[in-house]
Amino acid sequence: MAKKDLFNKWKMRLAPTQIIALVFAGLILLGAFILSLPAASRDGVSPGFLPALFTATSATCVTGLVMFDTWTQWSGLGQTVIICLIEIGGLGFMSAASLVIFLLRRRVGLRQRMVMAQALSVNDMASVVRLQKIVIFGSLLVQLTGAVILASHFWPQYGPGQAIKWGFFHSVSAFCNAGFDIFGSLKAGSSLTLFQSDPVVLLTLGSLVVIGGLGFFVWEEVIRIHSWKKFSVYTRLVLLMTAVLLVGGMAGFCVLEWNNPATLGDMPWYDKLLGGLFQSVTVRTAGFDALGQGSLTDGSKAWSMVLMLIGGSSGSTAGGVKTVTMMVLLLFIWSRLRGKGSVCVFKHSVPNNQVLDAMTIVSIVVGLAIFGGLFISATSPIGFTDALYEAVSALATVGLTTGVTTSLSVPAQILIIVYMYFGRVGVLTLSLGFLMGSQAQERFRYANTNLLIG
Repeated sequence: MAKKDLFNKWKMRLAPTQIIALVFAGLILLGAFILSLPAASRDGVSPGFLPALFTATSATCVTGLVMFDTWTQWSGLGQTVIICLIEIGGLGFMSAASLVIFLLRRRVGLRQRMVMAQALSVNDMASVVRLQKIVIFGSLLVQLTGAVILASHFWPQYGPGQAIKWGFFHSVSAFCNAGFDIFGSLKAGSSLTLFQSDPVVLLTLGSLVVIGGLGFFVWEEVIRIHSWKKFSVYTRLVLLMTAVLLVGGMAGFCVLEWNNPATLGDMPWYDKLLGGLFQSVTVRTAGFDALGQGSLTDGSKAWSMVLMLIGGSSGSTAGGVKTVTMMVLLLFIWSRLRGKGSVCVFKHSVPNNQVLDAMTIVSIVVGLAIFGGLFISATSPIGFTDALYEAVSALATVGLTTGVTTSLSVPAQILIIVYMYFGRVGVLTLSLGFLMGSQAQERFRYANTNLLIG
């Protein structure tokens, strides 16, 4: 009894963000242990703990970077572990725990509400249980719909068993923005390049990615309100920014890759548009590769990294610094260029502390990305552009690679593992810290000084 009381006392001292970070770490270690077992590999030989840890981190943090082709390396057990880690990592462990609570008809206490709120990136504990129910049952419905569409499409050519397995696995992977695939039975490491002219596959997976990346709070408002004018400023910003990024990303890739024979160059115009659209979707944290990232022009790689860093929206399955964070930063820059001291959007003012929070998050992520690119290129036989692409992909939990993941040195692999974890948990913790935390009280202030800026 004393031990139980000691455990409960220790647990109560942990902040919700610390609980989230620790549970994610525990899931990763558990997944790594199972994947390191011989039974998890197709050939019955353990891949070693570091590759297993790399894969488990990538799955739990819904990234998609892999040391091995998923179908070629992992047995049925290994693939099952990976898809379970993706589901729990994408929706959040609290969603899985909440499902059990709801099914058992248990009362949701204050402590559970606090963790739910932090896991969903919201600041309203009064409606968090209702939002959690929408997240769970809405997510399952969307994934089931995607699985049925994909399975029906694959069935005539590949048979019922393969079609159902592919439909289920890739629907979950796409909705959770994970980017894992098991098309290696057709061609190892091919990802979606074999389906680059298949609109059903690309549009279905792309739709799942976008829905998963919008954010659970946005879902709740869209389902409940049904009116653009009545949406909150946040929801309108998310929907607007998502549309702009999709269209702008597609236009950028089509312009940069239209005549590149290694990607879009030899395709008919309608497949070029489809390929440009899917690249615009997947590069913002999905991780499915339909073009072959190593064949992109340098301009497209740079454009991809910009979109990777932006990512999806808060409280979603996506990574990155988040759409509204980047929008606030851009609005601040635009305001300063016009000589204004405040940020306004949709006839509302954005508090200065939130502008500073956005600047801080973006600065930290960009700084880590540049350091990661330098570190990887210095420790592995990889050029800086591809190394930076790999670092940004890990940090933004995207999972796209130019094909250099298997060439990473051990120190670089460890850095990528840390970046994937930070990208899923660290950016969330930073954001929630700014959202929930109170401003530190300054006991005194120094005299002002003027500096030369610019």
